[in-house]
Amino acid sequence: MSGQGEVVHIGGYTAQGGGRGSGIVAALRDPATGALTPLGTVAVTESPSFLVRHPRQPVLYAVNEVTDGAISAWQVGSDGSLDPLGSHSTGGAEPCHLAVLPDGGHLVAANYGGGSVAVFPLDAQGVPGERTDLVVHEGHGPDPDRQDRAHTHMVSPDPGAGPLLAVDLGTDSVYRYDLDGASGRLTPRGPRARTAPGTGPRHLARHPDGRRCYLVGELDATVTAYELDDDGALHQRGRVDASDRTGHVQPSEVAVGPDGRFLYVANRGVGTIAVFNLAGELPELVAEVDTGGEWPRHFALIGKHLYVADERADMVRVFRLDASTGIPAPVGEPVAVPSPTCVLP
Repeated sequence: MSGQGEVVHIGGYTAQGGGRGSGIVAALRDPATGALTPLGTVAVTESPSFLVRHPRQPVLYAVNEVTDGAISAWQVGSDGSLDPLGSHSTGGAEPCHLAVLPDGGHLVAANYGGGSVAVFPLDAQGVPGERTDLVVHEGHGPDPDRQDRAHTHMVSPDPGAGPLLAVDLGTDSVYRYDLDGASGRLTPRGPRARTAPGTGPRHLARHPDGRRCYLVGELDATVTAYELDDDGALHQRGRVDASDRTGHVQPSEVAVGPDGRFLYVANRGVGTIAVFNLAGELPELVAEVDTGGEWPRHFALIGKHLYVADERADMVRVFRLDASTGIPAPVGEPVAVPSPTCVLP
């Protein structure tokens, strides 16, 4: 498809997760204009709220964010079609994030409801096998409604040989694990990094320099900047507000631009993408752009464009990034997609 465009896949909530979607949607992207043309639902599956690809094989994975959590895998056709490769239980409720290790040998998933991390081996073709480990976090935070117990929200493998980071909203913590390739089991590396109480850490973004990372607090609407040492430990450099808007701010996705100059944060409630300059010691807010919806759940940076999935507005919005300032500007009309929660290039 490279001549006419490229296929992106969009995950979302189905009826089982209180959404209006039917599964994974494919769309054709025009690299020049950024335009998306939906191709329809290519996999009917329960609440595929987060998607990821294998680093080498044409395989796509999704979490099934339901009470009996699962991960599912598909072979990806050149036209974006999906052919099922199987599903496996995550051993916990509401898995909301997953990632493939850089060597392509294992898949890890974060069980939000279960407060745990699940590990699955992947064969040479990228097909997942039965779960090899399940590590359950213990503890709670000060927010009685959202932090009554552990709620793992993200798993972030190191692009090199460092430890896996597991972000837990419920315990205000980032855990470090080493994954043994032979056994598929996790072992903790050192003490967990604890955020300020009530932060509710959701997602983190690694800087391309491998030394910095940025963590968004869903509950206190902050961005915490960290330095990563050689052991993968996080050393806090400071905190800034995720938004300068008034009202309820609930950050969701965070990402560093490919050239490492800008940090992007999606803010639900106020419906914005905040842009931070990373030249200084701490991220500096340079712009905050309205997305046209209230609930930007996720976004993806693809080439010169940024794609925002607004879960409640049933749309994906396309923005063009200014090469010098990094600031996004809307392009064209929103693309109708029911309950979108993830855009996967």
